[in-house]
Amino acid sequence: MSNEARFQALNLILPPAPKPVGVYKPLVVCGNLIYVSGHGPLREDKTLICGKVGVDLSFDQGYSAARQVGLAILATLRDQLGSLDKVGRVIKILGMVNCSPDFTDHPKIINGCSELFAEVFGQENGIGARSAVGMGSLPTNIAVEIEAIFELTAKTRGPLV
Repeated sequence: MSNEARFQALNLILPPAPKPVGVYKPLVVCGNLIYVSGHGPLREDKTLICGKVGVDLSFDQGYSAARQVGLAILATLRDQLGSLDKVGRVIKILGMVNCSPDFTDHPKIINGCSELFAEVFGQENGIGARSAVGMGSLPTNIAVEIEAIFELTAKTRGPLV
């Protein structure tokens, strides 16, 4: 089953692809790798999920925020590449959780994104290497920020049209 077909079967709704708010690109293709800039938990209505996990937000709300970041990343991939079928596999995810100093479940929060990618790209290609860390703050007080590296499919390698 293709990535697009899995995505459609999941009945997911993507937020609008986020636009850069600084001097950077949403993603850069270098060789056969796709480097995706840090994304926040952008909702379909263009609002962000904000607050500190363990203070303002519950564990479940933090997990949902990480899943929402994953949806924002998928929106960028689709917008910039034209199709999720151009993604071959997840290589690496770096998840940052805006949390209190005593919060220690960062990896479980970032599972919100990792599990989404496993659903969309399949178990074999949707699970990559990962780091999950806690932060004292994140831009505009967003709950989670995630950056990712993906591999292009073999048939997509070369200049993107």
